[in-house]
Amino acid sequence: MHMASWFLPAVVVLVSWGIVGLFQKLSTNYLSAESALIWLVVGYFLLLPWLYPAKSVFEYSTRNLLLTMLSAGLNTLGAWALLAAMKNGGKASIIVPLTALYPVVVVLLGPLVLKETITRLQGAGVLCALVAVFLLSS
Repeated sequence: MHMASWFLPAVVVLVSWGIVGLFQKLSTNYLSAESALIWLVVGYFLLLPWLYPAKSVFEYSTRNLLLTMLSAGLNTLGAWALLAAMKNGGKASIIVPLTALYPVVVVLLGPLVLKETITRLQGAGVLCALVAVFLLSS
């Protein structure tokens, strides 16, 4: 059986983002959200030598670089908001699952922006996710 090339990186996301919520909550017990965000960025920079592609950043189109910078800005805003929610007394066991529902936005916008299709089963999954948000926040 052949494993799809995206599967291992997806498992890394699952495990690392699953554990990171615990560390984020522990860090915001002692640091402001802004300070924790700065150290989060330092962590990104420490990994760059192993993750950076061989291709020069200047070989990419301006459009692709702008899309990536917009993605980075939104990612940073989301990371700060997550840390702020934890710093302001939120429980990691509630905040992390709640914010992990961000793929619902992609599922809803995918057909409009990316011209992807959503099956009825996927629509039912979105509905379940929205019910989960209600149950988590109750």
